[in-house]
Amino acid sequence: MMGDRTVRADLPGRTASMKNWRFMALHAVVAATFIFLLQRYALSASLESALLWALTFGGCAAGLAYAQSNR
Repeated sequence: MMGDRTVRADLPGRTASMKNWRFMALHAVVAATFIFLLQRYALSASLESALLWALTFGGCAAGLAYAQSNR
Protein backbone atom coordinates (compact mmCIF):
# COMPACT_ATOMS: atom_id res chain seq x y z
CA MET A 1 0.00 0.00 0.00
CA MET A 2 1.49 3.25 -1.16
CA GLY A 3 0.61 6.53 0.48
CA ASP A 4 -0.35 9.68 -1.34
CA ARG A 5 2.86 11.05 -2.85
CA THR A 6 1.66 14.53 -3.72
CA VAL A 7 3.28 17.46 -1.99
CA ARG A 8 0.89 20.03 -0.63
CA ALA A 9 1.75 23.60 0.26
CA ASP A 10 0.22 25.12 3.37
CA LEU A 11 -0.82 28.24 1.51
CA PRO A 12 -2.00 27.68 -2.07
CA GLY A 13 -0.76 30.99 -3.51
CA ARG A 14 2.59 30.96 -1.74
CA THR A 15 4.46 28.63 -4.09
CA ALA A 16 3.30 30.48 -7.20
CA SER A 17 4.27 33.77 -5.60
CA MET A 18 7.77 32.56 -4.88
CA LYS A 19 8.19 31.45 -8.50
CA ASN A 20 7.15 34.89 -9.70
CA TRP A 21 9.68 36.65 -7.45
CA ARG A 22 12.41 34.31 -8.64
CA PHE A 23 11.53 34.95 -12.28
CA MET A 24 11.36 38.71 -11.71
CA ALA A 25 14.85 38.67 -10.19
CA LEU A 26 16.13 36.49 -13.01
CA HIS A 27 14.65 38.87 -15.59
CA ALA A 28 16.33 41.84 -13.91
CA VAL A 29 19.73 40.12 -13.68
CA VAL A 30 19.65 38.97 -17.31
CA ALA A 31 18.65 42.44 -18.53
CA ALA A 32 21.36 44.11 -16.44
CA THR A 33 24.00 41.65 -17.66
CA PHE A 34 22.96 42.10 -21.29
CA ILE A 35 23.07 45.89 -21.20
CA PHE A 36 26.37 45.87 -19.28
CA LEU A 37 28.03 43.65 -21.87
CA LEU A 38 26.53 45.67 -24.71
CA GLN A 39 27.67 48.99 -23.28
CA ARG A 40 31.09 47.84 -22.09
CA TYR A 41 32.28 45.75 -25.01
CA ALA A 42 30.14 46.50 -28.06
CA LEU A 43 29.92 50.27 -27.52
CA SER A 44 33.23 50.68 -25.61
CA ALA A 45 31.68 52.70 -22.78
CA SER A 46 33.52 53.35 -19.53
CA LEU A 47 33.03 50.99 -16.61
CA GLU A 48 31.09 53.56 -14.59
CA SER A 49 28.75 54.32 -17.45
CA ALA A 50 28.16 50.64 -18.22
CA LEU A 51 27.39 49.90 -14.56
CA LEU A 52 25.00 52.82 -14.33
CA TRP A 53 23.14 51.70 -17.44
CA ALA A 54 23.07 48.11 -16.16
CA LEU A 55 21.57 49.23 -12.86
CA THR A 56 18.99 51.36 -14.64
CA PHE A 57 17.94 48.66 -17.10
CA GLY A 58 17.90 46.01 -14.36
CA GLY A 59 15.56 48.15 -12.29
CA CYS A 60 13.31 48.81 -15.27
CA ALA A 61 13.25 45.10 -16.13
CA ALA A 62 12.29 44.22 -12.55
CA GLY A 63 9.49 46.80 -12.64
CA LEU A 64 8.25 45.50 -15.98
CA ALA A 65 8.30 41.89 -14.75
CA TYR A 66 6.40 42.92 -11.63
CA ALA A 67 3.78 44.76 -13.68
CA GLN A 68 3.36 41.78 -15.99
CA SER A 69 3.01 39.34 -13.10
CA ASN A 70 0.08 41.35 -11.71
CA ARG A 71 -1.93 41.21 -14.95
